[in-house]
Amino acid sequence: MENIYPMLIAFLMIFVSELGDKTQILVMTFSAKQKIATILLGVAIGTFFSHGIAILFGSYLGSINNVKVKLMLDLLTNVIFIIFGLIFLFNKEKEETSEAKGILSKLSSIKLNYILIIALSIVLGELGDKTFLAAIGLGIQYSNYKIALVIGAILGMVISDLIAIILGKMLSKKIPENIMKKISGLLFIIFGIVGILL
Repeated sequence: MENIYPMLIAFLMIFVSELGDKTQILVMTFSAKQKIATILLGVAIGTFFSHGIAILFGSYLGSINNVKVKLMLDLLTNVIFIIFGLIFLFNKEKEETSEAKGILSKLSSIKLNYILIIALSIVLGELGDKTFLAAIGLGIQYSNYKIALVIGAILGMVISDLIAIILGKMLSKKIPENIMKKISGLLFIIFGIVGILL
C-alpha cells in the first residue's frame, strides 16, 4: 500500500512532463505506420530502460545517509522542477536541429521490428530530457520505492503517448501546443513549490 503514493507521484510527474513533448510528436509519426499496441509496447520498453536508469541513479543519490546532502538534493530537485516550469512558461522554442532529432527521424523511417525501433527512439529521445531529469528527481525523493517509481513512469509515458496517438490531431486543432506546454510548466512549478514546502 505504501508503494501506491510514489507510483502515483511518478505517474503524474512523467505524464505531465510528457504533454506536448517531442516524444509525443515522434509517437504520432509512428501511429501512421503501426498499430497502437505495437507503439505502446515500444514506448513501455523504452521508458523502462531510460527512466529506469534515471530512477536508479536518483535512488542512489537519494539513499546517501547524510542528512545535509539529502536536504540539498531534495531542494535542488524541487528548484529544478520550478526552473523547468518557468522555462515552459516563458521559453519560445526554435526549430530543433539537434543530432538526436536527426537520429530519431532516421529511426522512424527504417522498416525493421517497430517495437525495438520505437523503444530505441524513446531511450534516445528521453536522455537528458525533462522527463528523464524528473525521473532522477523522483529517484532522489523516493529512493526506497524504485519499482513503484518505474511502474509509475512507464504508465505515465504510455498513457500520455496513447492520448497523443488517439487525440493528437483533435487536440492540435483545439488546444495549441504552446498552451499545453504552459499548463505543463505551471504544474511543474506547483510540484516544485509543494516539494520545497513539505
